[in-house]
Amino acid sequence: QVQLVESGGGLVQAGGSLRLSCAASGRAFISYDMGWFRQAPGQERRFVAGISGRGSSTRYADSVKGRFTISRDNAKNTVSLQMNSLKPEDTAVYSCAAGPPGTEIYASWGQGTQVTVSS
Repeated sequence: QVQLVESGGGLVQAGGSLRLSCAASGRAFISYDMGWFRQAPGQERRFVAGISGRGSSTRYADSVKGRFTISRDNAKNTVSLQMNSLKPEDTAVYSCAAGPPGTEIYASWGQGTQVTVSS
C-alpha cells in the first residue's frame, strides 16, 4: 500500500492558479495509477484527473479540461495538479488517490487539501 500526503491548497481569487502536490511513500510508485478527486460541501466526491503509472496517459473531468493539468515525477514519488483559470465552483477539498493500473479503482487516499476560490 502507498501513503499519500497532499499540499498546496489555499485561497485564490477567480482566474488565479494553484498547484497541488501529492507525495507518496511506499513501494513501486510507478506501478500505481494516480488520480485527483474533489469534494465540495454537501456534494459527493468527484473525479478530477487521472494519470497512468508512466505518465503516458491522462484523463480529465469535462469541467476541468483545458484548465487543469495532472503530471507525475516517478523519481520523486510525486503527482501534481496544476490548476489555472480557477472558478468559484472549483472550491472543494482535493484529495489524491492511488490504485492498480487500468482499473479506475483507487484504494489509497490522502487526507485532502482545501482549495477555496473567491469571486
